[in-house]
Amino acid sequence: MWGRDNNSKDEVASNKVAKPAKPTSTVDTLIGRQSELSGDIRFAGGLHVDGKIKGKVIAESDKNAVLSISESGSVEGDIRVPHVVLNGTVEGDVHAAARITLSAKARVNGNVYYKLIEMTSGAMVNGQMVYEGESAEKVTAIPPARRPVEDPNSRDKAAAGGTTNTGVSSSSAAANQGKISL
Repeated sequence: MWGRDNNSKDEVASNKVAKPAKPTSTVDTLIGRQSELSGDIRFAGGLHVDGKIKGKVIAESDKNAVLSISESGSVEGDIRVPHVVLNGTVEGDVHAAARITLSAKARVNGNVYYKLIEMTSGAMVNGQMVYEGESAEKVTAIPPARRPVEDPNSRDKAAAGGTTNTGVSSSSAAANQGKISL
């Protein structure tokens, strides 16, 4: 219809840009409210924490892995998971390679490393928040340009016919020729 042939659907499908994979929406592992685990945890898929973990939480091989920590959940250790949904407490650094959502009851005592962040009013981070997107390596600090220091009395001397002092003596200017100090 409208002058299209049946092959046009195939052409459109082949020109689509690949979308990034969505995080998993299923919970594969549940740590209950009365549970306390000691030691590092490595997981794939979805991990929901209502209890307490004393150790690192890591999802190395799964780029769609999701860690969700409820209001009653807590982790004492570093977290390295692509997608983090936090409404509980973390004592350690959080490395969210893709996205982190900090809900109203979220408490982090450590640094938060993120690519995309969503933070609700009431969430608290006691540490640094560090952006780790693609352009983070491209950003460079540009130091402010330095101007010669002006002698406050130079205006009086210039008005009286004297010489002005720019704050750089001729001997130090010759010594610093070709050198840049910031």
